[in-house]
Amino acid sequence: MIRIAMLSYWHVHAWDYTKQAQNHPDVEIVAVWDEEAERGQASADKLGVPFFADLDQLLANPDIDAVIVDTPTNLHYEVMVKAAQAGKHIFTEKVIAPTLQEVNGIIEAVKSANVKLTVSLPRLNDNYTLAIQEVLEQNLLGELTLARVRLSHNGAIAGWLPEHFYNAEQCGGGALIDLGCHPMYLTRLFLGMPDSVSAHYGYVSGKEVEDNAVAVLKYSNGALGIVEAGFVNAHSPFSIEIHGTEGTLLYGTPEPKLLLRSNKNDAGAWTELAADKTEISAFDQFVQHVQNNTEATENVGLAVDLTALMESANRSVRENKAISINELEK
Repeated sequence: MIRIAMLSYWHVHAWDYTKQAQNHPDVEIVAVWDEEAERGQASADKLGVPFFADLDQLLANPDIDAVIVDTPTNLHYEVMVKAAQAGKHIFTEKVIAPTLQEVNGIIEAVKSANVKLTVSLPRLNDNYTLAIQEVLEQNLLGELTLARVRLSHNGAIAGWLPEHFYNAEQCGGGALIDLGCHPMYLTRLFLGMPDSVSAHYGYVSGKEVEDNAVAVLKYSNGALGIVEAGFVNAHSPFSIEIHGTEGTLLYGTPEPKLLLRSNKNDAGAWTELAADKTEISAFDQFVQHVQNNTEATENVGLAVDLTALMESANRSVRENKAISINELEK
């Protein structure tokens, strides 16, 4: 049995991870810490487990094997380095941290302590992603020239997103670093790492952080990746377009169907592809890594790249220019 402590209920998905842990036969939630004591105590009472007001005291407890981190993003570095140094395995909400320098510090602490780290990048495991990867492996699109991935909702105008999600200090940004993480790591998966990133942010609802965002990833072969995210859009479907010299693949335009048209197919027309393969959740993978003493190498690698892309996008907006990935401080 893996005994887990919940570190904060700040994030909107904290209770989702709680349910995943509760539903796993090899996991038990045994403690809660929260940077807001009142929220933490209420969460602990709801779960029927002890609340620790002091993080160091919780991490010193030998009866805790692992932690789920859902703190504000700006606390990730401090919390995860402490957790690793205390010998606790870590499952965390994305992003690992707002800057590549902080991420590398966390990775170093994890490796030094020989603990496991897994990051929640859920759309890597979805059926459409796995089906798209098969198409790309078969080279049915030829040389890839453009990928566009969009994810948006109406949280800022409908009022259901927590107010602290508009706090620039806590979040490290707005729509792009929150919702835009998913299209960003998918674009990275499909096209690889770009040479540079340029971004533009919009402020429709008057919040402190951007609620409308586009980032463009530029590649040495001329390919482009377009990442779109927003908090101010009604009925905006999650959509993927991947274009190449020999074909095009579409998903969510607007129905959740995967459509392919390729010069390499005999049909030469739009064909709906089956997307029936799935992968277990990131949390279930985390449990397996702890049990089997294996590493989430691909997951963590993509999460590190995700932070590099997000940091580049934020810098691009601040400096009003494209940012080379090589410029980032490591």
